[in-house]
Amino acid sequence: MKIYTKTGDKGTTALFGGTRVPKYHLRIESYGTVDELNSYIGLIRDQEVDDKTKENLIKIQNELFTLGAMLATPQEKETLKNGKERLNIPKIDSEYIKYLEDEMDRINSLLPAMSHFILPGGHTTVSFCHVARCVCRRAERLCAALNDEEGINENILVYLNRLSDYLFVLARKLTKDLQANEVKWIPKKL
Repeated sequence: MKIYTKTGDKGTTALFGGTRVPKYHLRIESYGTVDELNSYIGLIRDQEVDDKTKENLIKIQNELFTLGAMLATPQEKETLKNGKERLNIPKIDSEYIKYLEDEMDRINSLLPAMSHFILPGGHTTVSFCHVARCVCRRAERLCAALNDEEGINENILVYLNRLSDYLFVLARKLTKDLQANEVKWIPKKL
């Protein structure tokens, strides 16, 4: 497989199904941000994390590739002329979302109750989680805009919303695991 095709040299790229769009198109920004998120999750996975966390992060990275493929396929191109699905892979659905919820519940049961907002930081690994959470929220905002413009599978938005929550809970877990300091945000009174 050749890495360079030269087809994007004029600032356009092809979506799954052949439609060419500018590289700054909202759909490209959406799945490009999901790709950025996936890279940050890989960075977390490469840190000092337990095997269960690594396993979950690999699962999530695979799911983000699926989600990106779903975003790269416009709704009008999802079905081939013969009626079959163009993207012949399992799609993000409620089972993927439920898994994230179950994992958050499991992790939260191991953590002290939260009484304040928490300042990101305390350990490099924890900070990477917070950066990934922020990138996930940006991906969610872009996908929400894309949904308003063109329509996307609703599970994409729900999944990204849960994933950002998962990354927050994971940051708290890693803070505990790494014996880092969780700094509460306590605003000064006027």
